[in-house]
Amino acid sequence: MHKERSFIDKVYLFLKGLAMGAANKVPGVSGGTVSFVFGFYEELIYSFRKVNLKAFKLLFNGRFKSFYRYINGQFLLLIMGGSIFSYFSISLVLDYFLVNYELYVWSWFFGMIIGSIYYIGKDFGDWNLKNIFSLIIGASVGIGISFLTPATENDNLWFVFLCGIIGVSGMTLPGLSGSFILILLGNYVLLLVDSVNVLFNVITSLLSGNFNVLSDPIKVRYLKIISVFTVGSAFGLVSISHVLGYVLKRWNQIVNAVIIGFITGSLGIVWPWKKAIYLKENNNFLIDKKGNKIIENYERFIPDFSNSETWFALFYIVIGILLILVIDFYGRKKK
Repeated sequence: MHKERSFIDKVYLFLKGLAMGAANKVPGVSGGTVSFVFGFYEELIYSFRKVNLKAFKLLFNGRFKSFYRYINGQFLLLIMGGSIFSYFSISLVLDYFLVNYELYVWSWFFGMIIGSIYYIGKDFGDWNLKNIFSLIIGASVGIGISFLTPATENDNLWFVFLCGIIGVSGMTLPGLSGSFILILLGNYVLLLVDSVNVLFNVITSLLSGNFNVLSDPIKVRYLKIISVFTVGSAFGLVSISHVLGYVLKRWNQIVNAVIIGFITGSLGIVWPWKKAIYLKENNNFLIDKKGNKIIENYERFIPDFSNSETWFALFYIVIGILLILVIDFYGRKKK
């Protein structure tokens, strides 16, 4: 699936990677949904599937150009490069807005997901009984996940490796948020906040000539954790993509119906009007190793329509929907 791309196409692809990376970090939002809406989902799955035994033979035999073309290297570099860059740039800005304007950020994502359901579903085609049943299964799983109780933090390296495999699912399965899954596993803060921040700190220290950071046992621990998590994520990307590629080829409509169901079910996770419920024991809040209160789940509620904040939130929902419709319009015009 190697394609010749213009410079503008490459820039757009990198920007799509930025969007996917930012979405992957936000609990409740799936990077896979972004890839589906932006129209590069199947190429993404296809490219990850090409990381196989034949690819490694080409690499070990020194046929680097053939290896690069075989795995659709240009596409993967641009998408993954954008996603990784996003973790140290756009996602940090997103973290700021989540802390200071949480309701509006969730409203915007809620609107985008509504728009995505329309975008993906409008050209689906044959809604027969089998596909409707698949849609219901996908939606039920998505809703069910939103009501699970999160576990406590666990820094065991084997468990961190498993978190990498499961957490990366958000990139390959539209509607299934890898970040939210990591919250349920209890390791979201450890893997996507603390470890990423330490890695950034270590890199900046090394670039400035300070090598003492490598003798700091706490920083070394976090570097081990993020390294194992990265390896688990890479393994998960390749293995899940092989499975998805197989089922997409044979049961395309059923898989797409399940995906639309997942995305619909994820609206329960992203519902803007909610407050955190924290774990208590004998009327005292339980805290994790970092001193943070442990979230048990979220209490969702109907907004107060006499409050101006609610109407601002509804405005951002509409903005989110319109953004997807503009993308749809642009895609149709380009075709």
